[in-house]
Amino acid sequence: ELGNLSDAPFSGDEDNGGSEERKTEINGNWIPATSITEAKINAKAKRRLRKNSSRDSGRGDSVSENGETQKTGVVVPTSPKGKLLDRRSRSGKGRGLPKKGGAGGKGVWGTPGQVYDVEEVDIKDPNYDDDQENCVYETVVLPLDERTFEKTLTPIIQEYFEHGDTNEVSEMLKDLNLGEMKYSVPVLAVSLALEGKASHREMTSKLISDLCGTVVSKTDVEKSFDRLLKDLPELVLDSPRAPQV
Repeated sequence: ELGNLSDAPFSGDEDNGGSEERKTEINGNWIPATSITEAKINAKAKRRLRKNSSRDSGRGDSVSENGETQKTGVVVPTSPKGKLLDRRSRSGKGRGLPKKGGAGGKGVWGTPGQVYDVEEVDIKDPNYDDDQENCVYETVVLPLDERTFEKTLTPIIQEYFEHGDTNEVSEMLKDLNLGEMKYSVPVLAVSLALEGKASHREMTSKLISDLCGTVVSKTDVEKSFDRLLKDLPELVLDSPRAPQV
């Protein structure tokens, strides 16, 4: 048994053809050399994937332990076709010009200076009506109600006290649709004159005389003074001398 011992660092089995793997001691552990090379290769691959993942962090890809990229559901257009179809400015700033010269949006009139042809009526149209070509359109003025009557006529009468032209008042009243409120014109004029000067009352008398027969009738004037006598208790509150005037 003593003759079989040898001073060599390896035993006789290890010298025979190198059938077993060589082992290296790292941190007190014996690790085969092949596993060390594989670990280095895997480490290089992981470092490379980490660099790529840091560059493409905005794409939503993650790296697994096996070195495979996993999609997180965010799709990034990487094909050149997608970049060509992208309508956004590549520089990040637009030129500030309207699209299609201002005639490309919805509900616009078109480019400045564009002339449209006159639309011809189609006789074969089921909605075509012979009378629609001969009809005449007129503006309809709605009659004044009690709320808008005083707001509309008060400034007209107050301006009359400044210029004293009864014809101008008559023309302005003809443009209005007084309707059933015609009798209220003398009522409002006298009510404003009671609160004014003696000259205003004299001008109001002349105004009623000129409007009678053109804007208001005699019946309307009679009805207006009946209304003034009924409203006399209320007029006294603003004008104490209203009964004498």
